Amino acid sequence: MKRISLALAAGSMILLGGATACSSASGAAAADPGAPAKAAAGAQSGTQAQDQTGTQGGTPEVIAAPAQVQVPPGNKRVATFHGEGVQIYGCTDGAWTLIQPAAIMSDNGKAVALHSKGPVWTSTVDGSTVAATAVPGKAVQHADAIPEILLKSDQDTGKGVFGTVTYVQRLATKGGLAPKGACTTGQQTSTPYSAEYAFWAAN
Repeated sequence: MKRISLALAAGSMILLGGATACSSASGAAAADPGAPAKAAAGAQSGTQAQDQTGTQGGTPEVIAAPAQVQVPPGNKRVATFHGEGVQIYGCTDGAWTLIQPAAIMSDNGKAVALHSKGPVWTSTVDGSTVAATAVPGKAVQHADAIPEILLKSDQDTGKGVFGTVTYVQRLATKGGLAPKGACTTGQQTSTPYSAEYAFWAAN
């Protein structure tokens, strides 16, 4: 995948699949993995174990969503993208706390959107955006990765892919956890991660 340079709200971050960036007082260099992502396909809604089906070279790929993060009935899946990048952490009072994600959303290996602080997703194809907040209690914890979560849209802009999104699922997470142990206030570090993001809109 080709290197993509991006300036995000938290500072200038160089996004490249799988790269790791660490810094202390300066802005963190963020890597966001671009990998095969799934374009919108047939809608699935509100079932006990929802399947997210994307298209990869014309062949459907199914991503199972745990029941804990299922989307309420009355919504249909409009897109599934692969996200890869970093979770950026800062040290406050000797403990690591999340500052923001910095990731590239990709569809069939082509970068189509950015994921940044908010969290917010911004389409680089049509300019539409969605900002969302994690739904309390809707998460699946993992010992070796950030949790799978359900998020509810706070605000949509534009008429593109994210313009009518109601819910976002972060699924199949890998990596992204904060470092273990104490830290020095002011330090920053970036932990590589990847996930599948399913975007839903009302029927």
